[in-house]
Amino acid sequence: MDAVIQVVTFSLVVMFLYLVLKESKSTVASMLLLISGIIIYIFIFPYVKEIMGFVKTMTNSSGIDVTYIQIVMKIIAISYLATFSSVLCKDVGINSIATKVEFTAKIMILLLAMPIMKNVLDSILKIL
Repeated sequence: MDAVIQVVTFSLVVMFLYLVLKESKSTVASMLLLISGIIIYIFIFPYVKEIMGFVKTMTNSSGIDVTYIQIVMKIIAISYLATFSSVLCKDVGINSIATKVEFTAKIMILLLAMPIMKNVLDSILKIL
């Protein structure tokens, strides 16, 4: 809970600074958005590591094939990183790049999901 309050407070301060700077110093305002986004990701990284540790522990104790969990975690990472990048692009007004980042992420997610889709289809065919 404290982490959320800290991130929200930091974001509100950045938002205020951005609104003050965007008219007179748009380049500085854009850099402020980029740097603040990176700071937030650095701040939450220990929590992500904790989640990864939990998932690894649960995977080891459940007997689920680690390959599938790794694929799902990669898909989640691509989704978060692409969203972060896309939103930053939109914040600075580069919507065309944001769209291309989103499209690339969707293609990469589909590519990563193919082995899982193949195994699901194989399992369905075995049942039939």
